[in-house]
Amino acid sequence: MSTDDETGRPDEVGVGPWPGGPAAWPVTADGSPDERYDPELLAHGDRRNVVDRYRYWTLDAVVADLDTRRHPFHVAIENWQHDLNIGSVVRTANAFLAGEVHIVGNRRWNRRGAMVTDRYQHVRHHPTVADLVAWADEEGLPVLGVDNLPGSVPLEGYPLPRGCVLVFGQESVGLSDEVRAAALDVLHIAQFGSTRSINAGAAAAIAMHAWIAQHAAV
Repeated sequence: MSTDDETGRPDEVGVGPWPGGPAAWPVTADGSPDERYDPELLAHGDRRNVVDRYRYWTLDAVVADLDTRRHPFHVAIENWQHDLNIGSVVRTANAFLAGEVHIVGNRRWNRRGAMVTDRYQHVRHHPTVADLVAWADEEGLPVLGVDNLPGSVPLEGYPLPRGCVLVFGQESVGLSDEVRAAALDVLHIAQFGSTRSINAGAAAAIAMHAWIAQHAAV
């Protein structure tokens, strides 16, 4: 966050009230109020962490617009021990406009790392890996595990399908045996340092960006 050079206080995030007051609020072509805009935000300002195109929009309007552009890849993460990485995965999935995030295992997860992006990102729960796999089969989506396991293949250069489910395991133990058995392939991310692994949040971000680079780079 930047600071004001004179006061040292953090600059305000977002924008203030809509310039010109209610008389200047956005309208449609026929002159009626544009229902995408939230009167409270127009009147008092929009301090949310959203891109400029969505300033002053209602939450429902933002989600509806995102739904017209979501990518066909999905992200799943196993949640057997309330993994703290899940919020970070959701936040990154929102940034890369994943179709959905799938939580496998415990329904409850730590939302703090999501930084409220779960309001804009569809999140689906599956009690078991079998439930996730059954859903993916119905949708015609191959399941791809991401973990640095023996026999895994490099993510780098791998032809990721446009429609797929990228699955990440619990931070401490990695992918479960059930996911390994169901996956079309298990992919690993190249590492060059001394640590054995990178955390699930970082791995998910790298894998999602690999999909973006192949299918949605601009």
